[in-house]
Amino acid sequence: MKILVTGAGGQLGQELIRYPACADLEFLGLTREEMDVTLFEAVREKIRALRPDVVIHAAAYTKVDLAESRPEDAYRVNALGTRNVALAAEEVGAKVCYISTDYVFDGQTDRPYHEYDNTNPLSVYGKSKRAGEILVQGFSSRWFIVRTSWVYGPYGPNFVKTILAKAKAGEPLRVVADQHGSPTYTNDLARFLIELVRTEEYGIYHATNQGQCSWYEFACAILEEAGVPASIEPCTTDTFPRPAPRPRFSVLGQTMLRAAGFTPLRPWRDALRAFLCELEE
Repeated sequence: MKILVTGAGGQLGQELIRYPACADLEFLGLTREEMDVTLFEAVREKIRALRPDVVIHAAAYTKVDLAESRPEDAYRVNALGTRNVALAAEEVGAKVCYISTDYVFDGQTDRPYHEYDNTNPLSVYGKSKRAGEILVQGFSSRWFIVRTSWVYGPYGPNFVKTILAKAKAGEPLRVVADQHGSPTYTNDLARFLIELVRTEEYGIYHATNQGQCSWYEFACAILEEAGVPASIEPCTTDTFPRPAPRPRFSVLGQTMLRAAGFTPLRPWRDALRAFLCELEE
């Protein structure tokens, strides 16, 4: 199986192209410089030349706050770019696995979201990612949509690395305590994606590490597991304003993942420990 990964320079993309060697898998990673997803003819030419069996579309515009003032940029990549990838993949008969986000929900609930709950994104970023979901479903005949959240891993900047760096530098730490979600380790997410795209179990999936926490609880766990002494002050979303609104509760339930017979990702704290060990190595 030949798997093309868009956004190969990102956190998840780098994890995927470094997936342990398998005799029946070939990974082809393309960065933004190697394939600009916003240019349809360039995408079509590249996908026709490579003729993948699967495209894992991880390329995305992820500057959540900047997107509020530059919506065209977000839609150009997350909507138009996704349409381009879906169309080109369909022409060569490739499956498409689109990586989406918990930000397609508004967070106005007190229970985990199921895969087919109504979406209602609050931010431009969330709306552009939801547009990408709709376009994949419209232009691909064999699609997976995988929503995830609070992603971290060894490649590139992320919340775990930021908390550790600030704590070790002695900088003050204030973290919001009234936004809840599920952290996701790229290593675990990548393994699930590879398992998924081998199948014909098409549809929408939620894939995060099991369990939930607030950003504040996540930060406390990071320092505790890393053995880094530091004090963290909890704060509310209202006292830490950002340009883009965030969902207050965006825990993703994994009904479809379990129903299709896939093994759920391990608990988030176990995954965090594994990542911290990886950082030490």
